[in-house]
Amino acid sequence: MSYSTVSFAMQIEAGLAKGLLAAFKKMGPVRASDFAGCASRFVGPLLPVSRIADKNLQLAMPELNATQRKRIVRGVWENLGRTVGELPHLSTLKENTHSGPGFEVVGAKYLEEQARNGGSVLFMSGHIGNWEMLPPGVARHGTPFASFYRAAANPLIDQMIRSLRDAAMQPTPTPLFAKGARGAREALAYVSKGGRLGMLVDQKMNDGVEASFFGRPAMTAPALAAMALRYRCPVIPGYVERLGPARLRIIVEAPLQLPDTGDKKQDLTLLVQMINDRLEQWIRKKPESWLWLHRRWPKELYR
Repeated sequence: MSYSTVSFAMQIEAGLAKGLLAAFKKMGPVRASDFAGCASRFVGPLLPVSRIADKNLQLAMPELNATQRKRIVRGVWENLGRTVGELPHLSTLKENTHSGPGFEVVGAKYLEEQARNGGSVLFMSGHIGNWEMLPPGVARHGTPFASFYRAAANPLIDQMIRSLRDAAMQPTPTPLFAKGARGAREALAYVSKGGRLGMLVDQKMNDGVEASFFGRPAMTAPALAAMALRYRCPVIPGYVERLGPARLRIIVEAPLQLPDTGDKKQDLTLLVQMINDRLEQWIRKKPESWLWLHRRWPKELYR
């Protein structure tokens, strides 16, 4: 990419990001995770977006008091900072280390079974723990999957992030589909030919379908459910639990039982709700591990 295609401000921003990532790399995984987590835990709650997180918690978990919500919001920022600090190290993290940096996989039998069976499969998850570890961790068990991708606003920073993700996926690179109509068509064609696709399905989609989430109506993306029902392919739920600095546990669960009522619209509604219910179950276990920073419910609730 030519530097003439981006603004000077973007070049400055990218230079700072490059320096920060280089510093994280030099620190090593534990120190980078601790440093980024601590800095984010201090700065993040001061930012206006933290008010959205607090409001989300009021809507989703009204039993929490202000002190409890504040603690969770700090934890959200710490987890986000750690996730960024760990990004340059994902390609070097080893599986089943006894202590220190590394990761483990619970439920690997479901991945190995799918690798033996072959064919299309959909992986569902959310922005929980270090979600960036899910694709490379799953790939090491024979089931690398493609995923959707929202490009960073700064193309230079986007290039850095993609390079780190590609490095983590070696030697099993997989396609990345841009979010939007074209990417959706490409992903559908990929799954129809037996491809594996992973999706983070926890964010609001205004033109999605309505389903309950934490007891409130929430517009939810139906694409994963629609593809699963169209091709009757397995939907494997999974998420990443943070155990410590750069120490992660990938939890893979049994494939969902796809509804088959004979009514396509009802089946779609049922499966979308199953997905939301599973996400809610994971989030309730450790609320600070989820990214509460986006408006998940109808906009009138945030006034």
